[in-house]
Amino acid sequence: MSIISCSLCKKSFNKKPSQIALSRNHYCSLNCGRQAQRNGRVVFCYVCKTKVYKPLKALSNSKSGHYFCTKSCQTKWRNSYFSGSKHSNYKEGRYSYRTILVRNHIPQICNLCKTQDKRVLAVHHIDLNHSNNHLENLAWLCHNCHFLVHHDKLEKQRFLSILET
Repeated sequence: MSIISCSLCKKSFNKKPSQIALSRNHYCSLNCGRQAQRNGRVVFCYVCKTKVYKPLKALSNSKSGHYFCTKSCQTKWRNSYFSGSKHSNYKEGRYSYRTILVRNHIPQICNLCKTQDKRVLAVHHIDLNHSNNHLENLAWLCHNCHFLVHHDKLEKQRFLSILET
């Protein structure tokens, strides 16, 4: 056994001469070997400012030029950055009509068929003007009833009579 020094940490350790001949770099442990293979750099998380190592691939793939330590930090930044007019569903401030009904504690029940499944409920503009987001102009309808109200005259009359009562 020969005594050599680690290529990374310079710690002395024993290695067989046959193993020494196989490579030019010698590491005292797997941890030192892995550390030596890293070719990225340490950057600061854009949100919480903690140090985090990023490989070259992650450094080159960042579209924003910001780096994050976890998905949680990335989501915090994304939710604050892509809000308002930068949000993909933003349409001149008119996207919030669903929350108007929720904030005013209007029960989430279809006005026609009385279904309570929140996954299929949509907000209907009674006067068909999408810029009129007054509470009196909004009503809950399931997708099926919503389609019928828009495309069937009898269902529309039935819906309007239910609203009047």
